[in-house]
Amino acid sequence: FKGYEEYREAMHVKAGDGIEAERAGTRSGHQYNLLGNITGSAGVTIEPYLITLDHESDTFPTFQHEGLECLYMLQGKVDYRHGREAYLLEPGDSLVFDADAPHGPERLVELPAKYLSIICYPKENRST
Repeated sequence: FKGYEEYREAMHVKAGDGIEAERAGTRSGHQYNLLGNITGSAGVTIEPYLITLDHESDTFPTFQHEGLECLYMLQGKVDYRHGREAYLLEPGDSLVFDADAPHGPERLVELPAKYLSIICYPKENRST
């Protein structure tokens, strides 16, 4: 039971309470809602986002930042580029990749599109 006594950080965000965040894609009409932010004891920071693309959104396949990223498609269809490859993401699909390579939505196939983006990077670095 010792593990119950030790403080471990957690962040709970109720549905609809995510913070609208400014990220590089915001200027392209991509809506980012930060669903939490935590740096664990292993020195890894995790930033989960809910990203929404609609008819006002532009494609932007050239994001680059440090860390690893995991996408999980919730709604719509998007051709998502990572480096030299493009992947058709449909609801239920996931894509995990090194975020240092150019990446982002290349073609908006079916809108609106929503997906989870979970970015992980070492604590001493700052995601862009």
